[in-house]
Amino acid sequence: MRTPHISRRFFLAASAASALGGCTSTAKDKPIGANDDIRVAIVGMNGRGNSLLKECRDNPHVRIAALCDCDAKILADRKAKSDKLGENAKTYTDIRKLLDDKEIDAVVLTIPNHWHALGTVWACQAGKDVYVEKPISHNIWEGRQMMAAAKKYGRMVQSGTQRRSDKGFQEMVDYIQAGKLGKVQYVRTMCYRDRSSIGKVTGPQPIPANIDYDLHCGPAPAGPLMRKNLHYDWHWVWPTGNGDVGNQGIHEVDQARWILGYPKLPPRVFSVGGRFLWDDDGTTPNTQISVWGYDIPVITEVRNLFRKADEKVMDAYKGTRVGVYVHCEGGYYTGGENGGWSYDHKDNKIQQFVQDGSAKHTNHFFQAMRTRKQSDITAPLSECHISSSMCHMAAISHRIGKQMGSNQIMDIIKGDKIAADTWAAFEQHLKANNVDFAKEPPTMGAMLTLDPNTERFTGELADQANALVKREYRAPYIIPDNI
Repeated sequence: MRTPHISRRFFLAASAASALGGCTSTAKDKPIGANDDIRVAIVGMNGRGNSLLKECRDNPHVRIAALCDCDAKILADRKAKSDKLGENAKTYTDIRKLLDDKEIDAVVLTIPNHWHALGTVWACQAGKDVYVEKPISHNIWEGRQMMAAAKKYGRMVQSGTQRRSDKGFQEMVDYIQAGKLGKVQYVRTMCYRDRSSIGKVTGPQPIPANIDYDLHCGPAPAGPLMRKNLHYDWHWVWPTGNGDVGNQGIHEVDQARWILGYPKLPPRVFSVGGRFLWDDDGTTPNTQISVWGYDIPVITEVRNLFRKADEKVMDAYKGTRVGVYVHCEGGYYTGGENGGWSYDHKDNKIQQFVQDGSAKHTNHFFQAMRTRKQSDITAPLSECHISSSMCHMAAISHRIGKQMGSNQIMDIIKGDKIAADTWAAFEQHLKANNVDFAKEPPTMGAMLTLDPNTERFTGELADQANALVKREYRAPYIIPDNI
């Protein structure tokens, strides 16, 4: 298997930037495309890449200048559609060759999670601004490296936590923070999404001829493909994905922390969950509780199983399947993608908050590219790093946890009433799906403590937990320690 070429020009550009004080541009920089358009490259043309491609096209001041994907079949399909629109976009298989292109002003990274940080660092070194999908990182350590690269090379970088651009949600945050419902007592987030088993293979799967597998793996191990589908199902294995708490749940976790205004990671975390019913090649939980120990606790639930074994409908909490529930002294708020309401504790509606569907998240990114004002970035790396890392903390707790019985779990968490009540409901949900704990015991994640200033775990099991703060990187796909 070949090792992709790292161009001499790519590293000369980075070296030159360093020699100039670590910045390839100044605040006076403007896009240099025809008619002052911002020339954008979409990296990762499957799934979310399609949505962001359309969103970028809808901006009259943006030109789709390049498309990049390690799947030649997908790339050819997107190129054909692009040509019909008269975009004349270039195509690249290797992101590094794209980053050599001086006619690209910004990259939109919709590649798998394990590529987000490296793609961002490389793009910053190459003098490109970056829109990077959530979670911004695959592990806790990567977020700070991304922030260092953006600062050193003077780049505008926005993360894909779109709710940060939602005026209706901002109104709700202001409402809660103004004390309209009294003091916040806890925040619960829900990720009740219908997922299905990814199946189970009996041996290594053939790599399709249209895939550059070395590029797909990138920083992750390039071992045999041990799942049926190369695309998308990477979410559900640890080397490339972060499970649903890091896939969908990151949005709701970010909203919870935004409401509470906490600027750092929480000092405590634990997780309870497992991958129930599915005897498949996935390794991440399909049902999980995560509890973060801020002064005001945050609880997230992931449920990928239906409400009951014989019903094809997802569960809901206070009427919300994917969203946030904020419990306050004088009432509560609950809502999701379509907005929400505040209520009193008798469930009477108080005020509606409507989602602002016209606010396109990418537009704020492109505006920031023109003004070079960090304040125009609605979802900066500094925010999404903390929210992404909260999800990583929960994953680490799970990964170093132990399977045990329901009564043992309750004995451990019974001192935390909110967690205990959540576990009781969680247990009933699993029983409604005919999960037999004797055959499939849940994993009680490690009760971990963390120093929010160093972002390193402390106390018991710290060595095991800190071993997962950063990953082993596969050459030449290595994020440097010193940026």
